[in-house]
Amino acid sequence: MRVTAGLLLASASLVASATFAAAQTDPFANFTPVTDAMLADPPAGDWLMWRGTQNHWGYSPLDQITTDNVGDLRIVWSRAMTEGHQEATPLVHDGIMYIPHPRDIIQALDATTGDLLWEYRRELPAEGLPSIILTRNVAIWEDRIIFNSKDNFLVALDARTGELVWETEVRGQEDWGWSTSGPMIANGMAISGRSCAQQTGTGGADTCFLTAHDLATGEEMWRFYTLPQPGEPGYETWAGIPDDARRHVGSWITPSFDPELNLVYFGTSVTSPYSKFYKVDAANLDDEFLYQTSTLAIDATTGDLVWYQQHIRDQWDLDHPFERILVDTVIAPNPDEVRWISPNVVAGEERRVLTGIPGKTGIFYSIDRATGEFLWARETVYQNVISDIDTATGRATHPVEMIPTAIGQSLQVCPPAVGGKDWPAGAYSPLTNTIYYPLHNLCMNSITLETDIRLSPYVLAPGATNAGTIRGINVETGEQTWIWENATPQMSLLTTGGGLLFGGDVNRRFRAFDQETGDVLWEQIMPAQVGGFPVSYEVDGRQYIAVPVGSFLLSGAYTGLNPDQRPGTGGNAIIVFALPEN
Repeated sequence: MRVTAGLLLASASLVASATFAAAQTDPFANFTPVTDAMLADPPAGDWLMWRGTQNHWGYSPLDQITTDNVGDLRIVWSRAMTEGHQEATPLVHDGIMYIPHPRDIIQALDATTGDLLWEYRRELPAEGLPSIILTRNVAIWEDRIIFNSKDNFLVALDARTGELVWETEVRGQEDWGWSTSGPMIANGMAISGRSCAQQTGTGGADTCFLTAHDLATGEEMWRFYTLPQPGEPGYETWAGIPDDARRHVGSWITPSFDPELNLVYFGTSVTSPYSKFYKVDAANLDDEFLYQTSTLAIDATTGDLVWYQQHIRDQWDLDHPFERILVDTVIAPNPDEVRWISPNVVAGEERRVLTGIPGKTGIFYSIDRATGEFLWARETVYQNVISDIDTATGRATHPVEMIPTAIGQSLQVCPPAVGGKDWPAGAYSPLTNTIYYPLHNLCMNSITLETDIRLSPYVLAPGATNAGTIRGINVETGEQTWIWENATPQMSLLTTGGGLLFGGDVNRRFRAFDQETGDVLWEQIMPAQVGGFPVSYEVDGRQYIAVPVGSFLLSGAYTGLNPDQRPGTGGNAIIVFALPEN
């Protein structure tokens, strides 16, 4: 068993014992098991999953910190973290913070002080690990912390001690897959996707799949392949490419979940290679290559595909795996701002929608989440890869001149491979019925090679003067409520019941914005780039804002856009803010 818990477990017990003695109480004495019902409707003071709730709002209802007093926010504690790619999300339950570090290190901290309660360090093999080693989030269920390890195991730890409860290997026959995000907990199961083969390895349709595991035992309950298998619907959409040349179509962000519909919603990445002209003849270039760049609605109990909506047929590395936000709302898209509206939309009708920006094109969609029906879509940042969308079906049209057709061909593609939108998450506020997004005003020059495309340095999009931007898009009307621009790319966002929007950037600035106006109300210079996902929680009546900082996977690409800004690299830490106690 390649696992240790603690610094080792014995030293973790010593740390915990010392903490207990100092506080004269067991910090886990008030720990309550996290049920499926709690996950469906979390306590306001907890942050129990990646985006706070199963609908991926990225919203905390806590309102102690407001637009009036946010200027008084102060750092109340911080703690250094292990070096590596920093894209972490802390969870908080009953005053305990659980935070993942790079290389499968999990810590439990006192959420009011940052004091270490226990630590788990996984013994990873020296070889065979993916080149991308990061953990965006862990999950919690009952008294267990659940995460996807870098050596392809689903792991359950005791939330009170950090001890291993069980581990289950998750592999395919041709295994070139790995997980960068944790699972969604749904009906007592851990449901997650993964990244998979690109140019390396043997590829094959077996490498890319979604899985569900029973949380009591670790047993695999179902598996869904994002590359359709022989005899399955969608297999024929790959233009006759042999199985061993069908690669990628990963799903590397945590899915959202609607417990009433019993559907989990995944997004998928592109194929590999991106450009397909040397794999198939020109007559087949418009094939779907399912289920790339799509939204998938999966039955949480059976793993069956209920519906899918494909957003683009990629040629440029424009993935679509990002957060799917679930909102019940009246829809009345404004035709003055919304370019594509279904003829079936009845203005003023209430719908259960899956909405937001699912992929790198930066296009904002509204889709009926029960049926997959396309409702409306609009552009945000500049893009030149979609010329039209069929409003009856949601199928995109791609300009012929933007599709690579020869080796050595050079194209300016907008947005670039880092996206108009990338993995930094947007946040929805029920106070304004608006989703706020960190976006990029960027393009890339791509050159087609014999095996794929070469992505040259990123440049500003036509007409843009800033690389980073935050935009608010109203979910009912599709109208852009406000825009804020910044020379530096923006990172993940958080909304709160106090009318605030929190978010940081690549240049170490962490800010609070007014949700209504976009005005900056507070700013703090951080010790490193703001690579992690901000959260809010409450302990003993006091509201906290926490954010992990440090360099992340795309730091080099982003910092290169502004050579005058030198934020540094590394410096991973968790920084926590609150109002003064008096």
